Amino acid sequence: MNRRKFMSSAIATAGVLTGFEAISDAEKAPFQFDNKLSLKIFGTNWGFVGNTDAFCAAIKKEGYDGLEIWWPGTKEKQKDLFTALKKYSLDVGFLCGSAEKEYAAHLDIFKRQINAATTEYEQKPLYINCHSGKDFFTYEQNKAFIDHTTAATAKTGIPIYHETHRGRMLFAAHIAREFMEKNPELRLTLDISHWCNVHESLLQDQQETVKLALSRTGHIHSRIGHEEGPQVNDPRAPEWEAAVKAHLAWWDAVVEQKIKSGETLTVLTEFGPPNYLPTVPFTHQPIADQWAINVHMMHLFRKRYLK
Repeated sequence: MNRRKFMSSAIATAGVLTGFEAISDAEKAPFQFDNKLSLKIFGTNWGFVGNTDAFCAAIKKEGYDGLEIWWPGTKEKQKDLFTALKKYSLDVGFLCGSAEKEYAAHLDIFKRQINAATTEYEQKPLYINCHSGKDFFTYEQNKAFIDHTTAATAKTGIPIYHETHRGRMLFAAHIAREFMEKNPELRLTLDISHWCNVHESLLQDQQETVKLALSRTGHIHSRIGHEEGPQVNDPRAPEWEAAVKAHLAWWDAVVEQKIKSGETLTVLTEFGPPNYLPTVPFTHQPIADQWAINVHMMHLFRKRYLK
């Protein structure tokens, strides 16, 4: 049986791609937004082949509210982005960060990105998400990233969140806990799939730390992780039921606190391309459709969390 026939057969198997829908339908969120504008869902251009205009056209067609994208580093790219945002009436959230391994250079680039993204825009971002610091920087070194964004938010009013991401300062639950306890102003982008991978668990033994993180969450990256990786191959497959239920419970808690506080929740559907997405050996062909999974996540969030 060739790959195409195998995939078609698997998809046709009873319920093989309905696990996520069944779980969501059977367990509606206990709290739902009354106003659909209280839930903003963004698309990622990670893995998209095409220019900014084509990407914006594609997510607008699918029904996304906006996009999350790295702060453009040149005036030309900024013009392309802001032109497309206006053309397709889309909201935007910016990503900021640095790949430098040397601390001083890393912090300098980070600060310049934050300063630009909070002042040089033609369209104000709804938020900024940070890939903050490095897992090997000291606590005090990484704290400088929090201090800078806290000041930037106070000055501009733009929410700035720090992502729970492997390789960055909040790479692990127990490390993030220290930052949260010592920095009450710290707000998170919750990509808890990374912690599942780091701790090789669904975090059953760190529930208090997870609860603290949920209380600090301003923005969600809605990828499903598991004990051995940051991304399941397809969240609709029934073998991932335990991981799906865990993530839904975490997101439910964030939605509940947003409803109670009257705040808008922003969500990025962020299932990634290869090598986040597993591939067939020797071919590098993805075994699932990244775009379709992310669109599915968008509809799932609206169905589960909007009245």
